[in-house]
Amino acid sequence: MDPQTINIGKDFHPAPAGRTPDDGPYSGEAFRKRMLLPALGNSSVVVVELGDLEGYGSSFLEEAFGGIVRDGKFTAHQLHDKLRLQSKNDPSVVAEIWSYIDEAKPTR
Repeated sequence: MDPQTINIGKDFHPAPAGRTPDDGPYSGEAFRKRMLLPALGNSSVVVVELGDLEGYGSSFLEEAFGGIVRDGKFTAHQLHDKLRLQSKNDPSVVAEIWSYIDEAKPTR
C-alpha cells in the first residue's frame, strides 16, 4: 500500500467547520467518514496537509481526528504509526490534533 495524501482545503473543502453534519456538510465527522477513514484503511501511511486554509475550528479538528479513536477504528498508537500531519502555516495545529488523538478514549 502506497502513502496517500489528503489536502483538506483542496480535497475536502476550503472552509470546513463544525463537529457533526447538523453543523453543515463539511463537518469534522463528514471529513473523518468520507475521507480520512477510507484513506487510513487503504494506505500504509496517510499524509494530511493542513495548509491552504485560514484556520480550523477546534470542534472540526477534535471530531475529525479524536473521533477516530472514540469510534474504535484505530488506537492513538496506530495513528502515530500511520498518520502524518503537515502544516506550513501553523505548526501549532499539528500539536493540537495530536492532543485530541492522544486524549480520546474509545467509546465503542
